[in-house]
Amino acid sequence: MSEDLKKTASNGHVKMLIPEEQQGKINEVKKLIGPLSGKALVYCSDASISRYLRARSWNVKKAAKMLKQTLKWRAEYKPEEIRWEDVAEEAETGKIYRSNYTDKHGRTVLVMRPARQNSKTTKGQIKYLVYYMENAILNLSPEQEQMVWLVDFQGFNMSHISIKVTRETAHVLQEHYPERLGLAILYNPPKIFEPFFTMVKPILDTRL
Repeated sequence: MSEDLKKTASNGHVKMLIPEEQQGKINEVKKLIGPLSGKALVYCSDASISRYLRARSWNVKKAAKMLKQTLKWRAEYKPEEIRWEDVAEEAETGKIYRSNYTDKHGRTVLVMRPARQNSKTTKGQIKYLVYYMENAILNLSPEQEQMVWLVDFQGFNMSHISIKVTRETAHVLQEHYPERLGLAILYNPPKIFEPFFTMVKPILDTRL
């Protein structure tokens, strides 16, 4: 694996603040977000706001804007309401699944097998990914907020991937699931993957 791939497979550097400073910024974001009710309260917990702040290097205005966009997206897309029957066709080949084991830190492991791609529709692929992101988050232990991705490239070739889907995937993950990826393991990526990675690297954030 190239050095670029290794670097992107793990979290980037995050500015650290003392607990009092963190709480102060969390409270500032809450003021900018304003009164909330219903499901929005669940997604604006201190822990959730902290993830958005870390994703925006503790910039309060940027974090608040990002969180507002996520609340709007969740209200419209309703990811928590996606059911198995909505993604069953996408799931036929087992291209993504939540493993029945965790890593040594107790983090949920999502296994991804891009060579088993069976769909050309961006909408369907994104819905399937969101379904499993929501599922993985629900299955995190109380002390964990991040997951692990194990990407198995067995049998992969360039016909299994598209720039359009990659771009939309990056957008959804970076904007609406910040700081959820603790570690990405790229297993046996072929040489042909590296030119593609170099091409899409500018649209990827090293901290998801």
